Amino acid sequence: MNQRIIGITGGIATGKTTVSDYLHRNYQLPILDADIYARQALSDYRLASLKERYGKLIFNEQGELDRRKLGAIIFESVVERQWLERLIHPYVKTCLLEQASIHAPATVVMVIPLLFEAKMEGLVTEIWAIACDHQQQLHRLVTRNHLTIPEAEQRIASQMALSEKMELADVVIFNSGNLDDLFHQIDQALQPLT
Repeated sequence: MNQRIIGITGGIATGKTTVSDYLHRNYQLPILDADIYARQALSDYRLASLKERYGKLIFNEQGELDRRKLGAIIFESVVERQWLERLIHPYVKTCLLEQASIHAPATVVMVIPLLFEAKMEGLVTEIWAIACDHQQQLHRLVTRNHLTIPEAEQRIASQMALSEKMELADVVIFNSGNLDDLFHQIDQALQPLT
């Protein structure tokens, strides 16, 4: 069975969601989002592991996980980020594989921001890296996530360099211009499908 599985990656706030939304809306492609599965992973038994490791540090007064507090810890410490990724990534990988098989043999899109960092290249048949210039990325991240510039820089620096992702990708889509330009690049990248 030959299933086309497009892996979308890129830096934080480069436009991965804009690209996947377009693919879903215009081509009706199923979108499998690693971030959604990662959030699910933190809502089940792994929550106990978080409580054991961090105590009340990352929970609000109602006892719910405060993702901003967790983010502050993991973006400051490589050790803590790696610990969390080891906790979450196996679950995410399982979800992606299960969902892709449900849709087989149809083409699916896996949005995996940490595709290279998590060594998930083997899950996809082609890799698209979404890129933009650093100042745009920084501005988008500050605006979208209500972060300070140092917080945004820290999150960008915690990921593999965008230039490296672009080098390793099969397709690079630049999201620095207008939406028409972006959508045209997506249409071109998708050509083998039609």
